[in-house]
Amino acid sequence: MEKVLQEFREQILAASAAGSALRIQGGASKSWYGNVCEGEILDTRAHTGVIAYEPTELYITARAGTPLLEIENLLAQHGQMLAFEPPHFGATATVGGMVAAGLSGPRRATSGALRDFVLGVSLMNGKGEFLQFGGQVMKNVAGYDVSRLMAGAMGELGLLLDISLKVMPRPVVETSLAFAMSEVDALHALNTWAGQALPMSASAYHAGRLTIRLSGSESALRLARAKLGGQELGDMQAFWTSLREQEHQFFTPEEGLALLRLSLPSSAPELKIRSKNLIEWGGAQRWIWTHEPLSAVREMVQNMGGHVTQFRYADSSQPVFTPLNPALLKIHQELKKAFDPAGIFNRGRLFASA
Repeated sequence: MEKVLQEFREQILAASAAGSALRIQGGASKSWYGNVCEGEILDTRAHTGVIAYEPTELYITARAGTPLLEIENLLAQHGQMLAFEPPHFGATATVGGMVAAGLSGPRRATSGALRDFVLGVSLMNGKGEFLQFGGQVMKNVAGYDVSRLMAGAMGELGLLLDISLKVMPRPVVETSLAFAMSEVDALHALNTWAGQALPMSASAYHAGRLTIRLSGSESALRLARAKLGGQELGDMQAFWTSLREQEHQFFTPEEGLALLRLSLPSSAPELKIRSKNLIEWGGAQRWIWTHEPLSAVREMVQNMGGHVTQFRYADSSQPVFTPLNPALLKIHQELKKAFDPAGIFNRGRLFASA
């Protein structure tokens, strides 16, 4: 791998000297996500392989170009998983792209976000320097955790090389329950259940139907089923995977519209706009298709304590991510400058002004 790292370093130094941009790319399964950026591709796929895996210590360390499927298959052999259920959006997804995008799947609301499972990273900065943060176990994670800063940074802060992740045991049993109810009733039920000791690991509301997933021991699921009622559907793995990978019929592209991802407090009420929507994470993540102006939707959601992302099929005339206020933008720019002085990595992928 020394040769691969040296090639990375030479490409970075050449771009830095010329002031030209680099686009960090692995399997390109999420190349559509974020603002459009230009530049020569820095391909991470040659930097691949699992470096360390200790099932009893609940961690795995892999190189950034390692296929995500390879990691998940290895964990499954030992009855373990990535508890945040990262979306793949294609068979070519890599571990580095997973961390850079910072996306989590249906289990996020109960198990935690991707960033909560990043134990340590090594990376190459815009000066071709090798940097290492965090470790391989939770006790090494202290203070200002730079490794977790890389989750969702979209590659703007540096080239991820190696990543250590916390892994978790797979549930013994899973089942799903369905309930016919209105959106108002579904949000009320989800917020009520969130305050109870229930083994709920995912939820989805769409078109008058609330579906929840229960994960845990047989006895815990039996008690939960008796308490909640509803129609039992079985494990429904294909359904939850279709949500994670956005293959559910709801995500079929709407001509001329962007798929909007709304991040809101779970207790936020029903949206007062005309839209087609799907609600996950106990009410905290809401997907919508709407003809309403993006600026109006952003203002409404901001007033509710949330923010809006043009997740897919974005209108290029509008920013993909909600613009930062001046104070936060300044922090973002200073971080970018510290890691990437010449501004060569994924220029403008998050914010056009940084």
